[in-house]
Amino acid sequence: MPKDTKPIVAYEDSFDKLDIRVGRIIDASIETRTHKPTYRMTVDFGKFGRRVSYGRFTRHSIDDLKDRLVLGVLNFEPRQMGPVVSEALILGVQYPRGESGEATFVSPAVNAKIGSKLF
Repeated sequence: MPKDTKPIVAYEDSFDKLDIRVGRIIDASIETRTHKPTYRMTVDFGKFGRRVSYGRFTRHSIDDLKDRLVLGVLNFEPRQMGPVVSEALILGVQYPRGESGEATFVSPAVNAKIGSKLF
């Protein structure tokens, strides 16, 4: 039997309000000042600028992150994460058999244009 999902919402009241765009990770390093090990990523969103994002994508090597295409939410308020501030939410899903919060990326299957909007 399928599990229940969250209540139905109108497209105009939810997804339509989010600005989700394709970005390219141009720099990444480990951040140890957060509660759990996290990567500090600089992501280029083309004409929408560069944003610094922090995420628990630490099952991936830093070399695996550089030049990776990712999807990021650009219109959330910056989020304080201990002593650092994340300027964009990079979308991910639970890493297989990872700890709670460890993620892998949601990425385009092809080399999409930087700054392209998710629809």
